Amino acid sequence: MTTLNQQPTIRRGVLPAGLLSILSLFTPANAATTVYNAAGANAAAIQGTVDSFRAGLGTLNPNVASSFGSGRREINWDGVPDALAAPNNLPGNFFNVNSPRGVVFSTPGTGFQVSANAGITPVKFGNIDPNYPDIFATFSAQRLFTSLGSTITDVTFFVPGSTVAAVTRGFGAVFSDVDLANLSSVEYFDSSNVSLGNHFVQNVPGNQTLSFLGVTFDAPVISRVRITSGNQILAFGNAATDIVVMDDFIYGEPVQARASVPDSGATLTLLGIALGGLGLAARKSGQSSKGSVRRGPGNRAQAQASPVPNNRH
Repeated sequence: MTTLNQQPTIRRGVLPAGLLSILSLFTPANAATTVYNAAGANAAAIQGTVDSFRAGLGTLNPNVASSFGSGRREINWDGVPDALAAPNNLPGNFFNVNSPRGVVFSTPGTGFQVSANAGITPVKFGNIDPNYPDIFATFSAQRLFTSLGSTITDVTFFVPGSTVAAVTRGFGAVFSDVDLANLSSVEYFDSSNVSLGNHFVQNVPGNQTLSFLGVTFDAPVISRVRITSGNQILAFGNAATDIVVMDDFIYGEPVQARASVPDSGATLTLLGIALGGLGLAARKSGQSSKGSVRRGPGNRAQAQASPVPNNRH
């Protein structure tokens, strides 16, 4: 679905530049969003939606430090060294330090794990429980990803290879074995930690199913996403509904974040200044017109509302 927001605009020719700068702070960053959601019994069922999401973000960029300014990055877990995959844990900063792609993971749980390649330890988290390979499926073989000890994964964006805060215009993820509706989700946050919306992953009955959820904005505004994957943690003997893991992460190129919009108190102050300035400008305009040649209605300041308009690792 696509939602376009509308807002009033004031013609620039009638306001001082300073007031225009203040008013510009109130333009919403997320003027338009597009949601991509699909689920099915196999990879083919979601492939078209994934490809559309990729196309909306642009060209796949190399896994190197610094920002390209546009395009996209991807993580499919397959290039993670065996020493940092199951049964071992993955460092949360691996994809900003070891393989710089501008994301750092955090969780209320105990860490993260990437499933093993065949021949190392049982695949698809069979090292945690022997039933898991029959429950989960891969979108891009042969590895999967999970948080340990929690169903929450936070993904925070940085200029790749640095500690400079960044934003992106879109993020999407592939999920495996989403059984329940309105449970697994991705919530998007801006640089001020204000939610830009929480979106649920589409569910489908059965084992070894795949789902995809992605959201794009018309500008880079996403500073962090919070992924909720099911309601059960991976643990020996735990195959209860709804246990969910993840595959590919796909997201817009991280770019350096701009200064955040003022907090609510400062915003109200600035709005008051702006409105006061508008009143003063109107009074001065009325006074200056006295004793002078009368101007027609076409010369008056007007306000109108208008719409705002593989690197496989």
